[in-house]
Amino acid sequence: MLRTVKARTAAGKRALKKREPQTIEEAKPAVFIKGTTTSQLVMSVLKDLYSLKRPDAVLFGKRNEVRPFDDPRPLEFFSQKNDAALFVIASHSKKRPHNLVFARTFDYQLLDMVEVGVEKGVPMEMFKTTKSAVGHRPLLVFSGDAWDSTDELRTLKSILLDMYRGATSNDMVNLAGVEHLICITAESAQKVYLRTYTIQLKKSGTRLPRVELEEMGPACDLVIRRCRTADTDLWKAATRVPKELKPQKEKNIERNELGDKMGRIHMHKQDLGKLQTRKMKGLKRGPAEDENEDEEEGQSKKRRED
Repeated sequence: MLRTVKARTAAGKRALKKREPQTIEEAKPAVFIKGTTTSQLVMSVLKDLYSLKRPDAVLFGKRNEVRPFDDPRPLEFFSQKNDAALFVIASHSKKRPHNLVFARTFDYQLLDMVEVGVEKGVPMEMFKTTKSAVGHRPLLVFSGDAWDSTDELRTLKSILLDMYRGATSNDMVNLAGVEHLICITAESAQKVYLRTYTIQLKKSGTRLPRVELEEMGPACDLVIRRCRTADTDLWKAATRVPKELKPQKEKNIERNELGDKMGRIHMHKQDLGKLQTRKMKGLKRGPAEDENEDEEEGQSKKRRED
């Protein structure tokens, strides 16, 4: 493991401070690793996934012997050395051909990972269409009812969301800056399809443009293999919300399941006799009605006195 050193310069102190936990995190960097043996298919998919993640990604040029299901220590070493939390490892063997492992760490410790096999893949270079610019955040669409059926699919969905969601931003989104869409479809508990499209905004004759999708690649069919879920205590520490980000409670204000604000207002009892109604000539009170009302009030007052 890397030894802990103290910063001696101002630049070193800034670098160590940048590695400390942040209240609002930036985009998490990812490391793409080639195993000892790989195939052309799995390498093309690995490079395309790296292209979608850039510039917050590092692709190792040399091969590394990393088997996270057998020994997670090399992965934790790379996590601490590169200050990265996300990993994609490509390998190929007779037992597990065209293999990809999506892994995630927390505090330089292995959190969870899922292993998939690439059954079919079409690289990005085979699609002769317009590609999105580097560094733009994509739209993520998870379609299918099977995503919450197994732990493997839940883990894969969480890791992919963590990898491609980008940095946290405000609620304002520039429509022209959304250039591509990543669609991941779970056909069953074992089969997943990954497709990527560019978003074309065309004239529609109205204020809202007409949106068309054009496939840009990569397109690959994945099959679920092994999975390692997160430890309970480590997952609780990883998902802890900082005190600064917790919403402050407001008196008599609640939120429903959809996030809408629900308030409670306390009002005095309303006197319907003083309610202002529509003024109509036919309903106007005359002098005789006022005299009769005064006589009735005087008689009722006299009875109470008696």
